[in-house]
Amino acid sequence: MQYVERRTLKSILKGIWTHTLSDIAMFTFPHQVTTTIHRLRGVKIGKNSRIARNVLLDDHNPELIEIGSGVFITYGVKIICHKRDMECYTPGIKAKDWPFKTAKVVLKDNCHIGIGSIIMPGVTIGEGAIIGAGSLVTHDIPPYSVAVGSPAKVVKTYQPNSTSNN
Repeated sequence: MQYVERRTLKSILKGIWTHTLSDIAMFTFPHQVTTTIHRLRGVKIGKNSRIARNVLLDDHNPELIEIGSGVFITYGVKIICHKRDMECYTPGIKAKDWPFKTAKVVLKDNCHIGIGSIIMPGVTIGEGAIIGAGSLVTHDIPPYSVAVGSPAKVVKTYQPNSTSNN
């Protein structure tokens, strides 16, 4: 994780741009429009990925989000790439004065993020993984796993099919 420094005029204008696009993306459909708007914000998104309405992709650092191909992000999901640095905690100093730490979030190909889940900074969700509804993901989830809860824990792993049933 890296520390975020004071904001420049350029970063403030970029923030206004990305926040405005984020607000528009919250209520657009079909998913192709939503995905295009998030790409304009700087989010890296692979082919055939779907982002539902009312999804929050970090307003401060959208360029730190990487979404693979075939990913499905359902309604109400929040993906966050920044957080306050808790190591700076000192009694008497307000939390709003603590610096931010930032880290990348990576969603590998063909994963599914359930309704209302929150993905925290620095997390990688492996290929084919499934995150259950309402989960709080604070650490990496291995490929082909099902993780649920707050904090999310892996409850099942499976092997991908080598052949498809058409």
